[in-house]
Amino acid sequence: MSSRFPELAFALLVGAAGPALGSELRVCADPDNLPFSHQDGSGFENRIAVVVARELGWTLRYEWAPLRRGFVRKTLGEGLCDVVPGVPVDFERVLATRAYYRSTYVFVSRLEPPLTSFDDPRIARVTIGVQLVGNDLAATPPGHALTAKGAVDNVRGFTIYGERPAAERMVQAIAAGELDAGLVWGPPGAYFAARAPGGLWIAPAAPPPELGGLRFEFAIGMGVKRGNRALRDAIDAALERARPEIDAILTEYGVPRVERSP
Repeated sequence: MSSRFPELAFALLVGAAGPALGSELRVCADPDNLPFSHQDGSGFENRIAVVVARELGWTLRYEWAPLRRGFVRKTLGEGLCDVVPGVPVDFERVLATRAYYRSTYVFVSRLEPPLTSFDDPRIARVTIGVQLVGNDLAATPPGHALTAKGAVDNVRGFTIYGERPAAERMVQAIAAGELDAGLVWGPPGAYFAARAPGGLWIAPAAPPPELGGLRFEFAIGMGVKRGNRALRDAIDAALERARPEIDAILTEYGVPRVERSP
């Protein structure tokens, strides 16, 4: 039996609810959201999408949309595209693939010694940046941990919406001496810190023991429209076949990866 039989079978199934073998894989992504995606194809999710499309034998086509409130509803939900890369695998608004990486929030610091823990007594004194999400400027998990440790007046928020990625703006502020440290989602934190002048420290962040239920780690996959199991399974198979190549891309971009917590 041909080794391509499972792929051909998936193509027949997906033809009723999405792309068929040899057709387009339409990906929705932000045109200016490095290190994840960029309209010039330089993001690591761009690179992974190329690999997936190649494994499926489909042509890759992008539908560019800024990452704003209602992104999934306005893109995947309205049929603008077939897949959205880089979503948590338990994100309820999509049908997600298995994870192709798992990452965590990180400390980015210019201090000596660097910040590596919420139990560091400097937490309540030094100037620290955090990402803010949504229209209501909700704090990320590290923001809640900082508040629990008495860091309030010394914390500066960076909205995810802006002309440049929030992580880039935050890391630049640290490098310029405007902040002492920041708590950033791992992939962009490590990416921009590696490119900042002067050298910055990176350390994985874990919630304080008293806030053990607070999630800092997330498993990341690709999302398709709920109910389209055939397409999800086809992409899953492509991700698995190309796992060594995808791991190499993640390593090239310095994506911090962690094993699943016990």
